[in-house]
Amino acid sequence: MSGTAARPRPAEPQSRVLRAAFRCLAVIEKAGNKLPHPFWLFWILAAVVAVLSAVLAAAGVSAVHPGTHKTIVVQNLLSKDGLTMAVEGAVDNFAAFPPLATILTVMFGIAVAERSGLFSALLRRMVARVPGRYLTFALSMTAMVGHVAGDAAYVTLIPLGALIFRAAGRSPVLGCIVAYVSVSAGYDASPSLTTTDVLLSSISTAAARTLDAGQVITPVANYFFGLASSVLVALVITLVVDKVLARRTELEPDEPAAAPDAAELKAIEVTGQQRKALRVTGLVALGFLAVLAVAMIPSSSPLRGEGGGLVDSPLIGGMALVLGLFFAVLGTVYGRLTGTFSAARDSVAAMVDGARSMAPIVVLFFAISQFLAYFTWTNIGDILAVKGAETLRDLHMHGWTVLVGIAVLVTFMNLVITSGSALWALAAPVLVPMLMLIGIEPETTQAVYRVADSVTNCVTPMSPYFVMALGFIQQYRKSAGIGTLASFTIPIAAVVWVVWVAFFVAWYLLGIPFGVS
Repeated sequence: MSGTAARPRPAEPQSRVLRAAFRCLAVIEKAGNKLPHPFWLFWILAAVVAVLSAVLAAAGVSAVHPGTHKTIVVQNLLSKDGLTMAVEGAVDNFAAFPPLATILTVMFGIAVAERSGLFSALLRRMVARVPGRYLTFALSMTAMVGHVAGDAAYVTLIPLGALIFRAAGRSPVLGCIVAYVSVSAGYDASPSLTTTDVLLSSISTAAARTLDAGQVITPVANYFFGLASSVLVALVITLVVDKVLARRTELEPDEPAAAPDAAELKAIEVTGQQRKALRVTGLVALGFLAVLAVAMIPSSSPLRGEGGGLVDSPLIGGMALVLGLFFAVLGTVYGRLTGTFSAARDSVAAMVDGARSMAPIVVLFFAISQFLAYFTWTNIGDILAVKGAETLRDLHMHGWTVLVGIAVLVTFMNLVITSGSALWALAAPVLVPMLMLIGIEPETTQAVYRVADSVTNCVTPMSPYFVMALGFIQQYRKSAGIGTLASFTIPIAAVVWVVWVAFFVAWYLLGIPFGVS
């Protein structure tokens, strides 16, 4: 018998609710692992659409468009016309897919800012010297700001959260959990515009145009709500963590956590050169925004829309380019000041690396674009929208009850399909026009989707970042498992979901604009 005692397995939670939740998570993980890659999933769905279109066309399924009063019939994708469209239109379907060019344009700039070290320094600066009593909120709010860095926020903030909690004499396990939950559960809440705003708005626009060709959902269509939500979600996470979860014994690491050594403290601290670079970069950011604001003042400005409009202006319409240029300029300035960039070619190299990291998304977009083209051509989405709207009218449901129902549906779907863009690409073609037909604007539908899509990110083992967060936690508590992490994330997610959905309903009922639309 070995002299080394075996490590005890994590104890089963006493709460029946948590035990039931763990069993559900195990089922979801098992079922989700059997699903094919999203690329193949969308091709399978395309095949389902093809067969369904043939069956519905043969059955003569149709609907009357409530606006034009024209009869919409299902078109058979397996017919000669359908197969011609699928083969000849494949390249055009891909090239015309709205999110493709917009997300790449923004990511060029994001890549420059990230690889220059700007995002890492900014996030470290925000939490490096925060008093202990405000540490949880500061870390959570930093994660809300960090959403602009996309998935890089996970890589930067989870280990950083552990370090700053250790430096404050608190559990590093709790620091990992706060950082992970804040990035994932609040993924669609941010005080600044992110790539998600550009990506989802382009999908929403394409969905809305199946009903109204003139519809445009701008990247700032949910900005007001996202800004307020970022503060709300950070506050809720702080209250749940500090008032309840911080008292749990499972937070103790295997060995008493020592204060960070000199090397670890250096990883947290921002150097004098970096602080100076951040100040200069901040001034450049203000100057950039000031130039745009001044350029928009004259009613005859070329950056305004027809009749001097702001919402339909080239600036809003070209928001992807504006954001990409903004981050490219800031990243280049910061990189040159800190020495991470020594020549103009370094910015180009960063863009190339950024484009390379986007390759999996581009591949997925090819499958999604074909599926959406088939779905649109068959008219199945239009008919579902019309029939669904008629059913909702017959049920006499209030708008807010319909939206809460959609929030529940999306919440459960997100447990399996963890890609926000893939899930919205699947749901938007039906939900957006259907709710438009009962008087709910696309911006509102997109906002409730973003709430539901965010919260369950932190509880599903299907997310690769769930596994990443668990790996960081196991550096301090080797006995931690999926159940250990879930026992912390589930209570936080449940409270955030209830509060955030209630906040959304109040916002909707008060008629407050969700953003600039």
